Amino acid sequence: MADTADTAHGTAHDGGGPRTPAMRRASWRHVGPGIVVAATGVGAGDLVATLVAGGKYGYTLLWAAVLGCLIKISLAEAAGRWHLATGRTLLDGWRSLGPWTTVYFTGYVAVWGFVYGAAAMSSTALPLAALFPGVMGLKWWAVLCGVGGLLFVWFNRYAVFEKVMTALVGVMFLVTVYLAVRVVPDLGGLLAGLVPVLPDGSLLYTLGLVGGVGGTITLAAYGYWVNAKGWRDTGWMRVMRLDNRVAYLTTGVFVVAMLIVGAELLHSSGIAIAKGDKGLVDLGGVLEEKYGVATAKLFLVGFFATSVTSLIGVWQGVSLLFADFVARLRGRGADSAGPQAAPGPEAGGVPVERSVPFRAYLLWLTFPPMALLFLDQPFVLVVVYGVIGAFFMPFLALTLLWLLNSSRTPGEWRNGWLSNTVLGAAGLLFLVLCVEQVRDLPW
Repeated sequence: MADTADTAHGTAHDGGGPRTPAMRRASWRHVGPGIVVAATGVGAGDLVATLVAGGKYGYTLLWAAVLGCLIKISLAEAAGRWHLATGRTLLDGWRSLGPWTTVYFTGYVAVWGFVYGAAAMSSTALPLAALFPGVMGLKWWAVLCGVGGLLFVWFNRYAVFEKVMTALVGVMFLVTVYLAVRVVPDLGGLLAGLVPVLPDGSLLYTLGLVGGVGGTITLAAYGYWVNAKGWRDTGWMRVMRLDNRVAYLTTGVFVVAMLIVGAELLHSSGIAIAKGDKGLVDLGGVLEEKYGVATAKLFLVGFFATSVTSLIGVWQGVSLLFADFVARLRGRGADSAGPQAAPGPEAGGVPVERSVPFRAYLLWLTFPPMALLFLDQPFVLVVVYGVIGAFFMPFLALTLLWLLNSSRTPGEWRNGWLSNTVLGAAGLLFLVLCVEQVRDLPW
């Protein structure tokens, strides 16, 4: 008997045989979760790193930035594939590898969230303070951004969150592309930059550019956002892959545009900017001097869009991870594709985004870190944060490699040679970067 499609449930079945998900056709109208994860992962610090790379080496390291985007495509695809192929969350997969993953994740969400909350609020406040000088101090702008992010995520479900993130990405895209065109790129130099070259003394800097752009814990949140979109079985695999590729190609445009700005505006003029988020404020001053106030203000709007997507993206995505983490500790949902496998009704009909663990972590990201805005970061906290954070990307890459080559994943959806090669190389890259980051800590 010929296969028939059950369009109501997105499954195909052969008479009385077992039902299997019908493969949905990939369509641009489905794109969403990938835009969210890519925008969240590209923060102000990533843009500064790319600017500095362009300022120091011109177009020479363009290939490294592009390679970094391809690695993130592979990591996000692996996270999404795990969720769709197994019906289990990434936290559930990690727990199946042993209790050590729970110990690491507990420390990570506690310390990382505390320090990152302050950093995200400060980064989002910087362009606002520059756009509205004299209105209030930077620290109070940061407090306002933190509370604003909290209220937005607290009162909105995923659908609204995705729409707002997409709109902000549109602003980021238009601003960065406009700046790249405004500085008039050297097309010959741009094409030459796609050829892998390592200038003297640039090895670790290059590895950082490959590994750093768009690489955060929110890559692990991708599968949760895929589920929140309503994609919960292998029938959505093609859609997820298109979504992921479109998103990181968009990220690639951001990165290339900022490298062009760095190469043409900074490298050619011998101008240096500060490291960290304040480097973007410095760039605003350079743009104002060269192209006028309007261009500088437009850039600050793009800077704000970049920072605020990272803030609300982490507030929403990592809170989903934490809610699932708490559910696992309570022993719920280990073998289900219910609320812990995807944001949906919990016991008692409470959506995950309204659950106590989700909102508790939102509060943890917002209010305790405000103390760091007004105080120096304690030495021990800086070291612990640095160590735990440095280990996350190798942890993610290598555990995905493990999970997707094991019997935990249905045979059809396990890694092929290309996925194994990219994830393995990513794991080694992140291990090298991890060692360097730990060595650079103020021991």
